This record gives sequence, structure tokens and C-alpha cells, in this order.
Amino acid sequence: MTLIRTPFDFGSTAAEVVAGIDLSGKRAIVTGAASGIGIETARALAGAGAQVTLAVRNTDAGARTAADIAATTGRPDVAVAALEVTDPASVAAFASTWEGPLDILVNNAGVMMTPEQRTPHGWELQFATNHLGHFALARALHDALAAAGAARIVVVSSTGHLYSPVVFDDLHFRFRPYDPLLAYGQSKTAAILFAVGATARWANDGITANALNPGAIATNLQRHVGGRLVTPRERQKTPEQGAATSVLLATSPALDGIGGRYFDDCNEAPVVDHRNADGTGVATYALDPANADRLWEVSEALLQD
Repeated sequence: MTLIRTPFDFGSTAAEVVAGIDLSGKRAIVTGAASGIGIETARALAGAGAQVTLAVRNTDAGARTAADIAATTGRPDVAVAALEVTDPASVAAFASTWEGPLDILVNNAGVMMTPEQRTPHGWELQFATNHLGHFALARALHDALAAAGAARIVVVSSTGHLYSPVVFDDLHFRFRPYDPLLAYGQSKTAAILFAVGATARWANDGITANALNPGAIATNLQRHVGGRLVTPRERQKTPEQGAATSVLLATSPALDGIGGRYFDDCNEAPVVDHRNADGTGVATYALDPANADRLWEVSEALLQD
């Protein structure tokens, strides 16, 4: 399989990758769009003509973000809706209010290396936030995505996936000592596997999904690791650069009909069988169809409990 290459790279911004693309008439949802790269992802999509809904926990922050995006893009129709992805009731309520087709769903909200926490359902918080809640959201919005005819799901993962596969026998660290990095890595592997599984199941409905590593960006995501990046400064990105790969996957004609892949710095990443010092590539276990099928079944079972 030939890796997809684009004219863009590490330094490209969201505005640059969407330049010349017309999203007029398209509708998009960006989760976690009140901070970090979510803001710049939503801004770029709105700037290209899409009607964007910011799906956020804090609707006051969402309203401020919507006003800022409207002011910078001239789009007065940026919407804000409440969504707590770790709460199945919130996910269901959000999806129930959606009417009409949905062209782009960006699963952007996330947490990183949190202290040991579980949701009221008993799910480990990082797995619940970074995978399970977005899995539930996409399933709830399936019909809207199918109605668009050629919808895309964009899944924000991380190089952190290289630290852990999905440990199916102990998803929620009930036996293993809790390790924030391994829990984060597992959740980000799950995010990639969701893209693989969704494409396999829904491509015939006109829905494809791809995952990405946004890079190292100084945002609120680092609040549980001292609020700073350990990545060398020359490998750090601005939020505008960090949003570029998300926007590329949401809009580029090069991705028409293509899914189940993982991208880094606006290009498809090679598959690796071990973790490199520079954190490049995508682990074999993260693209494995059998793992994706098992995760899909496990996720459905968890949401039915």
C-alpha cells in the first residue's frame, strides 16, 4: 500500500492546508473546540465555508470561542452545543438534537496522563474520554453522517499510542497498577483502531475515518504533566500548526474515499514494529483489523451495560 503524501509538512498551518477548498454547504462538528487545536480546527473549517458546531463541556467558553471565530472568519453561524463525552446521556442528548446531514465529525476532545480516575460507569477516564465517548458519539450520529453521502470522521490520536496497545483483559486498570502514560497510550491506540473499525463497517455508507498525531502543542492538555512540554522546542508546534493534520483529513481531496489510516505532519505515517526514539510511525497493533473488531465489540458491550 502506497503511503499518501501531500505538499504539506510539519510547519504547515490549518489555514494553509484548507486554502482553495470550498466547504460551502458542508456541516461540521468539532468536539473539545473551546481550547487548543480544537479552536483552530473549527476556525479553519468555518473559514473555508462550513457551518461548524462547537461541541464542548463549557458552553460559556464555547460561546466566547464562537464569537472569536465569527469575528475572524465572517461566519455568523458558528453554533455551540453542550457535550460531555464521558457521559452516555450527554452524548445521546447531543445526538438527538442534530438534524440533517453531517459532513465532518472531528473527534478532538481529549485528556492526557490524568491521575487515576473513573467515570460513574467505572470506566478509566482516559479510555472513556479519548475513545469510548467518541465511539458512542459517532455511532449516534451514523445516520446523519451517512446522509451526507461522503462524510469524514477525523480522530485525534497521538504518538503516545506507541507506549501501549489496548490491553483487552484489563482496560480499566483494575488489576495492573495505574500508570498515567500507559493509560494514555492505550486510549490513543483505541482511537486509531476506531478509525480502522469505522471505515471497515461504514465505508459502504459513504463514511470514512482516519486518525492522526497533531504533534506537540502547548495547550491545557499538559496540565497533568506540569503544564509544560518536554519535546525539544524545534519539534513543538503552534495551535495553528497542530490543527493542520486534522483539517487536512477533514478536507483534502487526496483523502476522498480513503479511511483506516494514520497521519503525522500532514502525511501518512509508516507502520513500525517498535517505538523509535523520535516517536515516528504507527504501531502495527494500532492498525490491526482483528484488534479493531475486538475493540468495537468490547466498546458496544460497555455502552450496553
